[in-house]
Amino acid sequence: MYKAELIINRDFRKSEISPLIYGSFVEHMGRVVYSGIYEPGHQEADEDGFRKDVIEKVKEMGVTCVRYPGGNFVSCYDWRDGVGKKEDRPRRRELAWKSIETNQFGTDEFVQWSKKAEIVPVFAVNLGTRGVENAVSLLEYCNLPVGTAYSDFRCENGHETPYGIPIWCLGNEMDGIWQIGHKTPEDYGKLAAQTAHAMKSLDENIKTVVCGSSSTDVATYTDWERIVLEYTYEFADYISLHQYYGGQEKGTEEFLSQSVEMEDYIQTVIGICDTVKSKKRSGKKIDICFDEWGVWEIPGEDVAGSVASRDWETAPAFSEQIYTMEDSLLFASMLMAMIKNSGRVKAACQSLLTNISAAIMTEPGAEVWVQPIFYPFSYMSKYGRGTLLESVLRAPSYLSGKGREIPYLDQVVIHNAEMDELVLYLVNRRDEAAEVHVDMQGFCAEHAAEHTVLFHEDIKADNRSDHEKVKPHTAVVTGTQKTRIDCKLKPYSWNMIRVRVKSNE
Repeated sequence: MYKAELIINRDFRKSEISPLIYGSFVEHMGRVVYSGIYEPGHQEADEDGFRKDVIEKVKEMGVTCVRYPGGNFVSCYDWRDGVGKKEDRPRRRELAWKSIETNQFGTDEFVQWSKKAEIVPVFAVNLGTRGVENAVSLLEYCNLPVGTAYSDFRCENGHETPYGIPIWCLGNEMDGIWQIGHKTPEDYGKLAAQTAHAMKSLDENIKTVVCGSSSTDVATYTDWERIVLEYTYEFADYISLHQYYGGQEKGTEEFLSQSVEMEDYIQTVIGICDTVKSKKRSGKKIDICFDEWGVWEIPGEDVAGSVASRDWETAPAFSEQIYTMEDSLLFASMLMAMIKNSGRVKAACQSLLTNISAAIMTEPGAEVWVQPIFYPFSYMSKYGRGTLLESVLRAPSYLSGKGREIPYLDQVVIHNAEMDELVLYLVNRRDEAAEVHVDMQGFCAEHAAEHTVLFHEDIKADNRSDHEKVKPHTAVVTGTQKTRIDCKLKPYSWNMIRVRVKSNE
C-alpha cells in the first residue's frame, strides 16, 4: 500500500464548473439514432418512436446537453431532408458512413426528444458541402418567430414556438482528409467567419463554436487553431477540441497516462486562444467546447476499411465498443481533466450517447443496459457541481513512455456551497492499494464521509454478458475528523468521496 496526501483550502478557489461539460453526442452513424434513441414499434417506444427506457438512462446518466446531427455525417447533410411529412422525406446515400439515411429522424424529432430527455440541444451546421445559406436557413427554422419563410415552414410542420437552440457548431473536423469538403485553415476560417457573422445577424443570442483540430495527431495541429482564430475571433465564442484514446495493449499504466496528455492539449489550445487575443488587442475570451471525447479503439478493427467495404445498409452495426473496468479509469480521468480546466472548458460532449463508443447500449426490440463508463459520468454529473478547488497532491509517480511524470493518484476536489459538501474524485492508477489523507483547511466536517467506488478484481471485466458485473459499491471511510479525512483506495479504482462541511471560521 502506498501513501498519498491531499491538501485543500477553502479560500483557494479556481473556477466554477459549467453543467454543460456533462454533455454527450448523437450522430446519424451506425445504431446511434435508429434502434438507439429512436425505434418505433419497440415495446418501450412512446408515441413519437423514442425509446423511453433509453431516455430514462440518459436522465440517470446526468447528460446535460447533446450535440447533433454530427460528426462526419453533417458535412453531407441537408437539414431540409429531415423535416416535413415523413412519407415525403427522401432516402439518401450517406457518404461519411456509406449507409442509407432514411431521414425518418431529423431536426424536429431531435428537439422533441431533447425536451423529453431534459437536455440542452447543441446543433452543428454543414460547412463541408454547403455553407452560409444552409446554416442561416436552419437557424431561422429553429430560432425565429413565425412571419418569414423558414419559421413559417416550422409552424406548418406543427411547431409554432421557436426552439431557441443556444449553441451552434460551425462544421465538424474540417481539417481532416476524411471529412467530405475538408478545407485548409485559411479557407475554413473565412467560411466560418462569414457563417457566424450571418447567423449572429439573424439571432444575436446564439453562441458559435469554430472547429479546432480533430486530434493532436494531425499534422496541422496548433497551426490550425491559430489561423482559424485569426479569421474568426470576432465572431466565435468557443473553439472545439476532439480527442479519443486507445492503446490498451501498451499496458495499464501507459494507457492511463493519456489523460495527462489531454490536460496538456487543453492548456496548449488555451495558450493559442490567448495568443490570438493578445495579437488582436481584444478584451474577448474564447472558451473551449470539447465536443467529442472518449475512449475509442477496438483491437483489430479498421473503421475506415469497414466503412469502405460496406454495401449501403440502413443503420449498420459497427464500432460498438465494449468497455472494461480499465477503460472506465481512463474515461473518468478524461472527464476529470476537463473539470480541472473548467475555467475555460465550458461545454463538452462525450462521444457517443448510444451503441458506438457509448455508455448506453441497446438491443433492437429488446433491452437497454449500461457499460462501466456510465457510472463515473453519472456520479460526476450529479455531484460534480460548484467550485473547483486548488489542491496540492503529495503522492508517488511514474514516467510514461513519452517522459511525462504521472501521479499514481489522479484527483479533483469540488466545493458545492449550495449543498454544503466537498466532493473528491480519485483514480488510483496503480496496481496497489492507496492510503489517502485529506487535509481540509478552512472546512469542518459535520459527519462521516460517503465513499463510492468502482472496482473489479479483473481489470478487463465488462458488462456485456452480465450487465451488473462492473458497477459501483459503497466503501468504508477509515476516519473522518473535523479537518481531515482518511480513506483507502482499491488498486486500479475510481472513487467518489462526499463529506458534508461547514466553513471553519
